[in-house]
Amino acid sequence: MHRIQLSAPRTSGISDSSCFHEGFILKLRMDDNIVGFGEVAPIEIHQEDIIDVEEQLRFLFHRVKDCELDVVPLLRGSFSNWIWTSIGIPPSSVFPSVKCGLEMAILNLLASQRKCRLSEILTGSNPLLRDQSLVEYNQNSSAGIHICALLDSDGTPMEVALAVTKLVDEGFTTVKLKVGRRASPAEDAAVIQKIREVVGYKINIRADANRKWTYKQAIEFGSRVKSLCLQYIEEPVSSVHDLIKFCENSGLPVALDESIDNLKGGPIQKLHQFVHPGIVAVVIKPSVVGGFENAAHIAKWAHMHDKMAIISSAYESSVGLATYIQFAYYVDRQHDLISRLKRYDSCGTVAHGFGTYQWLTEDVSEQKLKILVPPLGDGMGASVEDAHGYLHHLNINDEKIEKTYSEEKLNSYSIQVDGDHFSYVVKVQEAGDCTNDKVVLFLHGFLGTSEDWTPMMKALSPSARVIAVDLPGHGESQILQRDDENFNQISLTIQSVADLLLKLICNITDGEVVVVGYSMGARIALQMILNENHKISGAVLISGSPGLRHEASRRRRTAIDKSRAQFLLTYGLECFIKTWYSGKMWTSLREHPQFDSLVRTRRKHSNITDLSKVLADSSIGRQKSLWEDLKHLEKPVLIVAGEKDVKFKEIAERMCSETREYGEREADCRSNQELCEMIVVPESGHAVHVENPLPLVRALRKFLVRLHQP
Repeated sequence: MHRIQLSAPRTSGISDSSCFHEGFILKLRMDDNIVGFGEVAPIEIHQEDIIDVEEQLRFLFHRVKDCELDVVPLLRGSFSNWIWTSIGIPPSSVFPSVKCGLEMAILNLLASQRKCRLSEILTGSNPLLRDQSLVEYNQNSSAGIHICALLDSDGTPMEVALAVTKLVDEGFTTVKLKVGRRASPAEDAAVIQKIREVVGYKINIRADANRKWTYKQAIEFGSRVKSLCLQYIEEPVSSVHDLIKFCENSGLPVALDESIDNLKGGPIQKLHQFVHPGIVAVVIKPSVVGGFENAAHIAKWAHMHDKMAIISSAYESSVGLATYIQFAYYVDRQHDLISRLKRYDSCGTVAHGFGTYQWLTEDVSEQKLKILVPPLGDGMGASVEDAHGYLHHLNINDEKIEKTYSEEKLNSYSIQVDGDHFSYVVKVQEAGDCTNDKVVLFLHGFLGTSEDWTPMMKALSPSARVIAVDLPGHGESQILQRDDENFNQISLTIQSVADLLLKLICNITDGEVVVVGYSMGARIALQMILNENHKISGAVLISGSPGLRHEASRRRRTAIDKSRAQFLLTYGLECFIKTWYSGKMWTSLREHPQFDSLVRTRRKHSNITDLSKVLADSSIGRQKSLWEDLKHLEKPVLIVAGEKDVKFKEIAERMCSETREYGEREADCRSNQELCEMIVVPESGHAVHVENPLPLVRALRKFLVRLHQP
């Protein structure tokens, strides 16, 4: 994680006025010492913050380390497919800045491996370049891009005009001014007027309102600058309807920026609402739109609709800038090629939005990324070769790095807990600071083990002391009988396992614990929070149930699970697993790319006899219904269900509804905090923590924060 000094606060208009910028430098390495760098540095315009990003990076680090990286054909939908098939994560759940940084590191790694520029890696994936004449044209094009200066236009009109004069003297031919922050649009227009008076019309001026104006204010600004030859006004208003109306009534050219930032799903279909010819440019921040793949699609759409595609940074260090420069060069070449294919003249040189480099008074490396006026003097720019060389020879300055992260190993140990007629030897895995007063205990479902939680534990270890156990009969845990003749007297019901775990908690910590349980583990967690309030501060119930309300239903389910337990003993674990996962509840899990590897982990249970006893004893049919007990709930509960898990989503909704109906509690709980909260995780079924874990990680961390608020 790096922290670098900026010369001034960022210009988004919603900055915290800090003159520092934080982010993460990713370093991917192949066996032969080939390295690729990426950067993840969210700012206030991103939906995610630095803590969100660190969680996802820790989770993904665990998943990515063994993946094949050289199978990624680029910019044709395959990177998102690689995230799904190789990492097992729905691409939509990866934060845009994280996806961009990971993609950046992989692109740079592949360029290093193939000993070529990143722009050549990108070009090789484009079907437009299959014609050899176009390939030659691409290779002979000038390998550089133009850069637009950025100016936060504080000060009097003359002061701003003089600042622009200085930028022009440095070699800039395009300048973007921030507007919409003065008392009235008339004052912003006066600044533009003064610049034209002082500098003249030899430069392009762009104005960026960041959606600050009402439609009426935007029209007023437009009427006052109509004769001042703006290249465009960027995002003058906040709604699409007003934006199109502004295009039609003002006569000013318009550029998109924020309007494309949050286009979920297929962005191309949603871009059709912006085909109006008055929209002349699209400003694309790869870290905001979700990486280079998405950015390339948006840029191609812009070119096909005769609009400029302007690649823009978001105050990244030179690592990000050097990569964006090469990507912008690729985008420019695609524009030239599309113009040739469509037989029309291109809109001329496009200046990309990398003026943020002037904010960097420090950088992550002692090396300098060259931004300069080329020998022919046709505007401030950057060379693709220089950008490639910067990354190829990059050495990170350790003084700018606040902390580093490499593979974290879990601490594994065993604890013996005594029950009636037997002892439970628990395999425990732990991560995080053992002195942290935020303690989380993870409980897996039937056939699972503590290892099911490993990626999530590594993601959350900076926020809490995280502990996972192998439940009785599972994994490496053991049930030690005191008397072989009394095996049938051993009770492994949900209640008895909850009692054992409460004893375990007392051995592990003197403080309170948040219990996170999945499926069978969720039933145990609910029993624990209802049993023993002074040791449990809260619970997260994933795909769980309070039990069956009616005696007849419980008897039927008891018989079913008893039969299943006998099937397991008779036919063995392999056959049982095939039958178990053929059920309707696992439909979406069977479609998961890592389903086969998950099934392989289910074959590692050491004692089938104990496992079958757990199945019979912990049957939801043998469990007391806890629906009525919900009225006695005194500690906060987060209930989680998968979007595709219709049955358990309905159960979760009923649990929340009935808990809230009981009204105000007399319990010692926070007066302003709801006891029961529910979230539905998209793109997942019953096994939420496997099918779409990243939203669950974020929800769990936020739940922990709320629990510990004063």
